[in-house]
Amino acid sequence: MELGVTLPMVELGADLPAVRDFVQAAEGLGYTHVRILDHVLGADPQHHPEVTRFPYTYQSHLHEPFTFMGYLAGITSKIKLVTGILILPQRQTALVAKQAAEVDILSGGRLRLGIGVGWNPVEYEALGQDFHTRGRRCEEQITVLRQLWTQDVVDFEGRFHKISHAGINPLPVQRPIPIWMGAGGGAAPIPTERVLRRIGRVADGWFPMFPHDHEGRDVISKVREYAKEAGRDPAEIGMEGRIRIAGNNPEDWLAEAKAWEELGATHLSAGTAGEGVTTPDQHIDAMRRLKEIMG
Repeated sequence: MELGVTLPMVELGADLPAVRDFVQAAEGLGYTHVRILDHVLGADPQHHPEVTRFPYTYQSHLHEPFTFMGYLAGITSKIKLVTGILILPQRQTALVAKQAAEVDILSGGRLRLGIGVGWNPVEYEALGQDFHTRGRRCEEQITVLRQLWTQDVVDFEGRFHKISHAGINPLPVQRPIPIWMGAGGGAAPIPTERVLRRIGRVADGWFPMFPHDHEGRDVISKVREYAKEAGRDPAEIGMEGRIRIAGNNPEDWLAEAKAWEELGATHLSAGTAGEGVTTPDQHIDAMRRLKEIMG
């Protein structure tokens, strides 16, 4: 498995030297990728009782991912840049294609675009997109993105998109850029059947949110079956599990990694955020200790 790390963006906040040190330390320690969060807007929960939970609010410090990855591309040379995840349906597809291609070029082909449909209708409203059609729009967006990344000129008309003989230039290094899908969330970690079918049908890989238990094993089996139904080889669909460093000991880390490996995970991301980890040096130290144990 490839071992990466989630950037503690909220925790590091506006401390850009700390962000730089963390990402460069991750590359120096041999982590294969760094995962980056995305929210364009943070809502004020006091004014949105219709939203049941707010993992992130207007007080959460989150950098804009494409601009931020352009910066990271310039201060690193090997580590892959992964959005985990970019909320795709609230964005203009052609603009995402252009921005992602630029990051891929600036980084020398190191972008992996993790996408998802999100949970926050407040963002969709502010960005002028329909929250209720986000799943269907997302699937069409994937088709459009892949065409824009691989063809000089695209002529496409679907339910949500119309491109009349036009294309982006320059094209990305990777043609196409890998698209991985987020699935599930904190309140509902098991994705719906529709989402699982979509992963099996169109995703290059996915980020499960559920535990590595019997129920999770059944979900993974479903994705593999849906891939076969779509005429795809399930082995070609990557899967990235997660482990938490803070609050656990080395035995827990190894057990978590082994469990994900047995489930067929191709990638693993570690999170340094948690109780007792507050300073930039503590985040880097947690990352270092995990790498020493995992090798």
